[in-house]
Amino acid sequence: MILGFRRQVELQHHSMRTLINLILMIAALLVAATNKLNATPEEDAKAVAALDTKYQAAVKANDATTMDQILADDFVLVTGRGAVFSKADLLDSARKKEVTYEGQDEEPGTQKVRVWGDTAVVTALLWIKSVQAGKPADYKLWFSDTYIRTPTGWRYVFGQASLPLPKSGSPAKP
Repeated sequence: MILGFRRQVELQHHSMRTLINLILMIAALLVAATNKLNATPEEDAKAVAALDTKYQAAVKANDATTMDQILADDFVLVTGRGAVFSKADLLDSARKKEVTYEGQDEEPGTQKVRVWGDTAVVTALLWIKSVQAGKPADYKLWFSDTYIRTPTGWRYVFGQASLPLPKSGSPAKP
C-alpha cells in the first residue's frame, strides 16, 4: 500500500513538472511574439526589406522551399499584362525550373518600404534577365509587394508588377 501511494505521488510530481515546463514554454513564446509586435516601424521596415530581398533571391535561384516559407497560402500576383498567379503557380514554376534567371535583382537605391501597423508595402525597380521556353528576356519593371504580420512573422500576400519599362531613358521613381 505504501509503495502504491509513493508511486502515485511520483506520478503527480512528474505531471506537475511537465505542466510547469509547458507553462514556461508558452510564456516564452508569448514574450517572443510580443517583442515582434512591439517592433518600431523602422525595425519592421528593415525586416520586411530583408525578407523581400530574400524572396527575390529565392525566385532567382528557383528555391521553392524559401519561396514557400515567405509566401502566404492565399498569395496572389497580378502582372502588368493582367495575368494572375497563385502561390501554387509560382512554387510549381520554381520546382520545374520553367525560368532560368541570370538576373532577378532590385536596382540599388530603389527599394522603399512603407509600414502601416501590421501591413507593409515594398516598392522597387526590378531588373530581370532570364530565359523561359527558350526565349530570352531582359527588362526592368516596377513592383509593389504587400506583406502582413502574422503570428509566425511577416508573409508576402500580394504582388503587383508593372509592364516592362521602355529600354530608353531612365525610369521614373514611384
